[in-house]
Amino acid sequence: MRSTALPQPAASDPRSYAVPAAALPASRAELSARIMRAVAALLSGAGLFILTLSFEPFPGDGTESTVESTANVINQVGYLGLGGLFLLALLSIVDPKVLIKAVTPTFLIIFAIAFGSCLQSYDPAASARGVMQSLIVMIPMAGVLLLPRSEKDFVEAGANAILALILINYAMLVLAPSLAKHTADTVEAWHAGFWRGHLSHKNITAPVFSILCMFGIYCARAGAPRRGILIALLAANFVLHTGSKTTIGFLPLSILFVAVGALTLRPLLTVTLHAVFTVIILALTLGSVYFAGLHDLTATLMSDPTFTGRDDIWAFASRSIPDHPWFGHGYASFWQSPVILGMEKDFEANWDVRGIVTAHNVYLDAIVTYGFLGGLPLIALFFIKPFFDYCRAVRRPQNRFFAEFCIMVVAFMTYNGMMESFLINRADPLWVLTALAVYGLNLAASVRVMPEALEPSPRR
Repeated sequence: MRSTALPQPAASDPRSYAVPAAALPASRAELSARIMRAVAALLSGAGLFILTLSFEPFPGDGTESTVESTANVINQVGYLGLGGLFLLALLSIVDPKVLIKAVTPTFLIIFAIAFGSCLQSYDPAASARGVMQSLIVMIPMAGVLLLPRSEKDFVEAGANAILALILINYAMLVLAPSLAKHTADTVEAWHAGFWRGHLSHKNITAPVFSILCMFGIYCARAGAPRRGILIALLAANFVLHTGSKTTIGFLPLSILFVAVGALTLRPLLTVTLHAVFTVIILALTLGSVYFAGLHDLTATLMSDPTFTGRDDIWAFASRSIPDHPWFGHGYASFWQSPVILGMEKDFEANWDVRGIVTAHNVYLDAIVTYGFLGGLPLIALFFIKPFFDYCRAVRRPQNRFFAEFCIMVVAFMTYNGMMESFLINRADPLWVLTALAVYGLNLAASVRVMPEALEPSPRR
């Protein structure tokens, strides 16, 4: 066979010291594309880091943040700037055709309902500002998924960002434990010693770190095994130290249900297991407020059938629904409203509803806030439709790992929603991470997520 090797210059020839052509970019356009790709990945990881950390990390001990506490200057300026940066990046980096497809009907309906509910509010302008902030936060949330050029880029950037976030939390447990743990110097002194990390309360920390644990599992499967496993283990350990019993139970079940469907290649099995468990949890929680038989069953199965006094809050919220059954009380216009704050204290109840900021149940709050006409569609879009999207998304093998991560989050938040409320709640990490999973499934069901990674690499 004739050799195709090129003649080599003599050692004395100056050309022998030239950099090989293969080591140089093919063109300025290629170099620019590489830089743009790196910037896109960096922004994706940075966005995930900031949205999870928030602009007010480690706020000190206290109870759950109120709606007003998120409306401060730091958050307004911070998220407005973040939204502007990501909007510019999306318009500059992402193909306009992709951006058009990325505007999903699901989120158009969600925010149409939210803005419409402001008309029912006692202060429509304040409510509209809250919804607008929630909408602005959706821009970097979408950018986290749309900017990376491949799943590899997304996983690499995300794994680095979340691992850094978790390590910061562990460092603060040592360097400033009073900021990273609950202390006895608070109205909830019984939480002393429980970890809450960079968030305001263990009941928020536990589900957030549960989602980070799931993200670690995804990273381990999708190209970053060492970092992914480390993230999953560190996050799971953090959850165990929050003392949140319900979350500690919901986390492994959410992973198990999705794993069963993944291993058997039967996504409907995941959906079935999830649906059965959801009905059981719904019956034992809200059902125990409405039906004496279910209350007795709950009392038999659990040491605290009141769910730390939540049953009184659920009963009060349920009694308030008939006042505005169709359109609700309006966004951020029931809890902490002048009507509620002006009530006389009910000394027989476990909780004083005048100091409560949510119903501690996402489904009740959806009906109280948006009424049956708005609340039921929101519940369907967040907790039912994603499972149809999941069944469609896993048909594409390239989307499978990502879709399974997203449905883990949705399943977990379906259960967590029985105890907490988070929908369309400004920059609340629980809302943002849930929205990211729902939005991710919207995309994965209809288009190829991060298409460059989904095309088979050419043989060389």
